[in-house]
Amino acid sequence: MSSTFTEARTDRFTSIAQRAFVVIAGVGLMVLAAKTQIPFWPVPMTLHTLAVMAFAVTLGPRVAVSIFVAYLAAGAAGLPVFSGSPERGIGLAYLLGPTGGYLAGYLAASWLVGMLARGRGVPGQLAAMLVGLALIYAVGMAWLALFVPAAQIAALGLWPFLLGDLLKLGVVAAGSALLPSVLSRLSAWWRR
Repeated sequence: MSSTFTEARTDRFTSIAQRAFVVIAGVGLMVLAAKTQIPFWPVPMTLHTLAVMAFAVTLGPRVAVSIFVAYLAAGAAGLPVFSGSPERGIGLAYLLGPTGGYLAGYLAASWLVGMLARGRGVPGQLAAMLVGLALIYAVGMAWLALFVPAAQIAALGLWPFLLGDLLKLGVVAAGSALLPSVLSRLSAWWRR
């Protein structure tokens, strides 16, 4: 009996350690995505949206939210994990600044996209990501309205980023189509 108990305890510890590793690695990839700037028109783009959507589609809502909450916690604690930090501020000052609504939108989209994409093929995943992107922009622009005149919200918070974000959704969808067996094994391993 004690052998079975020990094995179950070891399996549980291994599972917790594996999940912690995935979340920590995800936060590292999220930081890398935030700090990567790709020349694009009309503004350089980061890979934030790509990472958020890829985690949600690949790992599901629970893990995607865990990664993003840990990422936000690291940023709130003052680590320069966000795009443009430390130059544009760190910690809570950054979270409460003009882009804070987009970060909140990413958190909400992590859950929503993960839920909507679960068990769906590439078209369903793409539809889930489009819904998630709309949520990100809705929350982000609502918060941005506290900082800029209403007439400038779309010009500053939507149009410069929309084409790049749609391209990133296409990359995630293409990756999902090209790597279905890897993604399904990763997803099945996580849900054990």
